[in-house]
Amino acid sequence: MPKRKDEPGFSRRSFLKTVGAGGVAAGVLSKAPAVGAQANAAGPGPVPVTLNVNGKTLRLEIEPRVTLLDALRMRADLTGNKRGCDRGACGACTMIVDGRTVYACSTLAIEVQGKKIRTVDGLASASGQLHPVQQAFCDKDALMCGFCTPGFVMASVGLLEKHPNATPEQIKKGLDGNICRCGTFSRVYEAVASVASNGAKGVTRG
Repeated sequence: MPKRKDEPGFSRRSFLKTVGAGGVAAGVLSKAPAVGAQANAAGPGPVPVTLNVNGKTLRLEIEPRVTLLDALRMRADLTGNKRGCDRGACGACTMIVDGRTVYACSTLAIEVQGKKIRTVDGLASASGQLHPVQQAFCDKDALMCGFCTPGFVMASVGLLEKHPNATPEQIKKGLDGNICRCGTFSRVYEAVASVASNGAKGVTRG
């Protein structure tokens, strides 16, 4: 039976030996593969990741834990979408992946390989013509500081591609995952509604 610290015969030396042995065992166990785990599991160091971003192939060497937002902002210089809360709550990082809006700050880059990723950086045409939603945001003055605007634009594009003639209720519901701390919601809704009133014409691009 092991002795407690307050019992005779317990020494600092024996305590450190016990702790040391336990630490080594824990270290070995932590490095051992879990039962049933694949031997070729990725990480923890950088691994090759190939992404399809705005119609272009992007090859990166990143750790599996790197988010889509960090991969594009820090490694690919695609800084249009912003980091706000970094907890998937404010929507500033919103991107479209295979037709669905996602919070890029909560999406691992390695998980979206083989999928079509769209960011605000790729919405305008090659000639520089703005996407109808971007133009509407300018026309309706639907921004103040502009930090949340890229996320709102992407969320709006995703909404209108599913509901080209979105109703006011659909617009509010479709954008309820995005926050504007400046309070320009009414003008954002007006901008999106102005595109929705034109139907599907010119909404889908890319």
